[in-house]
Amino acid sequence: MTLTFPAPQAQAAAGGVRVMLCDDSAVARGVLGRLLAKDPAIQVTAQAGDGKRAVEMLSAMPPAERPDVVLLDLEMPVMDGLTALPLILKAAPGTQVIVASALSQKGAAATMAALRAGAVDYIPKPAAAQGGISDPRFGEELRAKVAGFARMRRARSQPAPAVAKRPAMPAPRPPMARSVVGPLQKPKVIAIGSSTGGPQALALLVGALTRPPPVPVVVVQHMPAGFTTLLADHLNRLGRLPCAEAKDGEPLKPGRLYLAPGDRHLLVKEHGGALFAQLNDGPPENFCRPAVDPMLRSLVAAVGGRVLAAILTGMGHDGLEGCRALLKAGGQVMAQDEASSVVWGMPGAVARAGLAGFLAPPDEIAGRLLAAAEGGA
Repeated sequence: MTLTFPAPQAQAAAGGVRVMLCDDSAVARGVLGRLLAKDPAIQVTAQAGDGKRAVEMLSAMPPAERPDVVLLDLEMPVMDGLTALPLILKAAPGTQVIVASALSQKGAAATMAALRAGAVDYIPKPAAAQGGISDPRFGEELRAKVAGFARMRRARSQPAPAVAKRPAMPAPRPPMARSVVGPLQKPKVIAIGSSTGGPQALALLVGALTRPPPVPVVVVQHMPAGFTTLLADHLNRLGRLPCAEAKDGEPLKPGRLYLAPGDRHLLVKEHGGALFAQLNDGPPENFCRPAVDPMLRSLVAAVGGRVLAAILTGMGHDGLEGCRALLKAGGQVMAQDEASSVVWGMPGAVARAGLAGFLAPPDEIAGRLLAAAEGGA
């Protein structure tokens, strides 16, 4: 099948999301184009078979015709994706680069290197046994990431409003909907859940911590096996607090971050006043393993309401029921705001249910989490 795409000028006039596909496989480019075309607001305006050609094309484009998003394969002849990435960012400043990664240890390592080099996120290519890139869930995630990062890119490019038009005081935050009455308890743990766009959000949150919190931090990021080890290393390199994949049975220590391993649920158990990680291979929840809800349920069982939870960007509603149970037990819930979220699915579900006491970008959530963990307020 031959794909035809409207001229860049026509798409720019229509205000659609412009995408460049950079992949050495014409078949892969064709499938990606068809998946993206399911969203009429997304148009593929350029295609390249290797990184060198992509850089050349971007350098020759007028700024108004440059893509909002480049989908960049990492393994290509002539010039691979990692080599091309800094050149793409230089040729088209502000363009959001999402890398397409193989589901392998080598692919995971290259993906994390790309994130450190300036890519905003990644999309793992499913193996043929999982339906390959024709898998419907892959297409849904692909369109969500492309649309979300394009929206954020365009929001950043808009001029800031005049100071005179800004309100003297920020609008008040909505009060936290609580189903119990009484003072907030001093937390014993911070719990974070994220999905689509999560690696970037987690890096912003962890990077904004001015010091390690006085409690353990447990994190569920929807990610395949092999990728979470390297995400933990990526966060650890920020130097704010020690970060690692959680190990079954290990004690959870204050000031450390424990990331759920890919394809395993992370639960927390209490014994003798101490908290321990427990990993299991239970069935997926909300189509995910690891999932946020089982982690939050285990925390409520272990420490009641002495939990600070933050739900970051992601598709779906994983974490909603866990936050509901946590709030009922007396815990505190925060969520990423819509403007800074790639997809306002998970945090939006929590906010619309009236469970979030604070809505903000990840760097602001970091300060609130730290203050609440230190002071209990």
